[in-house]
Amino acid sequence: MTTIDRALTSRRLLGAALGDTDTWQTWLVVLKAAFGRPLDKAELDAFHAVAGDRAPPEHRVRELWAVAGRRSGKSRMAAAVAIYLALFVKHRLVPGETGMALVLAGSMDQARTVFGYVKGFLEATPTLRREVTAIKQSEIELRNGICIAVHSNSYRTVRGRTLVACVLDEVSFWRDESSATPDVETYSAVLPSLATTDGMLIGISTPYRKLGLLYQKHRDHFGADGDEVLVVQGASKAFNPSLSDRTLAAQRAADPTAAGAEWDALFRSDIGAFLDDELIDAAIEYGRPLELPPTGNTIYRAFVDAAGGGPDSYTLAIGHLEAGTYVIDVVRGTSSKFDPQSVTEEYAALCKQYRVRTVVGDNYARDWVAGAWRKLGFEYIRSAKPKGAIYLEALPVFTRGLARLPDHGRLVRELRLLERRTHRSGKDTVEHPRNGHDDHANVVCGVFSLLAPPPFEQPSITAAPIAAGEPRAAPPGGYSFGADVFIPPTIGALTAPAPAPAEPAKPAAAPPGKSWTGPQDGCPPWLQKTPPATTRVNGGPPQTKSGDETKQQMQRTNNDRSLDYRVMGRPKFTW
Repeated sequence: MTTIDRALTSRRLLGAALGDTDTWQTWLVVLKAAFGRPLDKAELDAFHAVAGDRAPPEHRVRELWAVAGRRSGKSRMAAAVAIYLALFVKHRLVPGETGMALVLAGSMDQARTVFGYVKGFLEATPTLRREVTAIKQSEIELRNGICIAVHSNSYRTVRGRTLVACVLDEVSFWRDESSATPDVETYSAVLPSLATTDGMLIGISTPYRKLGLLYQKHRDHFGADGDEVLVVQGASKAFNPSLSDRTLAAQRAADPTAAGAEWDALFRSDIGAFLDDELIDAAIEYGRPLELPPTGNTIYRAFVDAAGGGPDSYTLAIGHLEAGTYVIDVVRGTSSKFDPQSVTEEYAALCKQYRVRTVVGDNYARDWVAGAWRKLGFEYIRSAKPKGAIYLEALPVFTRGLARLPDHGRLVRELRLLERRTHRSGKDTVEHPRNGHDDHANVVCGVFSLLAPPPFEQPSITAAPIAAGEPRAAPPGGYSFGADVFIPPTIGALTAPAPAPAEPAKPAAAPPGKSWTGPQDGCPPWLQKTPPATTRVNGGPPQTKSGDETKQQMQRTNNDRSLDYRVMGRPKFTW
């Protein structure tokens, strides 16, 4: 049988497309160890550099997991290993059974890339080209009855197949709209398909957060002796020495945190799961219907996350408080192609059933969304809190066991995938994963935020201990630092009304004959009231006028310009 190292280095076989093997030495060492091949001194040192202090396996391992940085040749090596396991390894198949060497990628685009590498290896030499009988869109049939297939990951479609090998490419970044853990579910579905052929499973990926199948395998098997599972971990430069040091230094300077995962193959410590699976499972009410009918005398709140079609969903959640618990009555979402106006009308009719007239939402197309809801008779309020703050405020609802959720598949998946990121400034943010969505989780946590009581505020008047000893100038319930004994305040001191403020002393008037210089001289003359005046008109009886009447008469006299006209004549105007 042709060994893995000979197949990868021979110019008549896979080595023709692989090129210069000097830059693939770490991969060659890892694959030799995974297939139980002996290693020399130099190869043993290279093996320990990426596998820890464990001893090389004595036999071919059942599973190989390679945690490698970006641009380290992972996809090309996945294609080469799939071809080797399909062509150069004998498999026990019953008559009429077709074995498959399956490569699963994170998306259709990534699958096409790996499929291109497979075709390139097989077409590089006449020896391998003769082994191909048919090339289809995503499968290549070989003369020995084995089929090499490259597909996007799906735990549903891998069932019912006979697999001679399975390669999981970039398994840390797999996403599925119907599952929060597609890597684990696909792994569980693949193992029975490999059982009858004693097939080999290989997982190759750049690391991401400390969660998922790749992290579990690394945590449990890295550096641990054994012939069943081999886990290796190495930076991009270790697996691909041709990378430029200058390029890597620039990447690390631009984003040191991300570079640790992308180039140094380290699991990110700044990204973690926002909610533990135990908290989410405790909040789900598995026996209840997805939507609860409205009840009388219950106050409901609604939160919406509008969308205009495309990958995002237009979602709505309605909930209420019940005996201190936060109950989500309704969660609805509309995705793909839809008319936003029609969806708004549908949600408005639903809100009326729950006696909701005020809807809170995010900033998406806020003018259009607010106008659409107002036309239907609703008050639309833009949420003053960003989405990350809403998630963080909803966390105590889950940790205290106060959340009650329906068993809604999309909602549960989005809650499990929420990521909590710690930035270099020390602040935390919560967001959906890369290429993910959180529309259903956003509206549910938005309802929790609306139902939460306002933040606790300390009372404005605080009674402090009363000190016994020398009296000090302090308000009732105050304290004296000069005393040695402190007496707690009594109920009377806490409930006694505040003393009325003392009236300020009136300033003394200025002495006669002295002009006014300030408040100390009393009221200024121009603010003093005019005293009453007694006069005789044409020798008649005396008449007394009040001060206000006298002042008004003086004002009329001053405003009368007739005397000026009689003395000086009518003024002339020049136009």
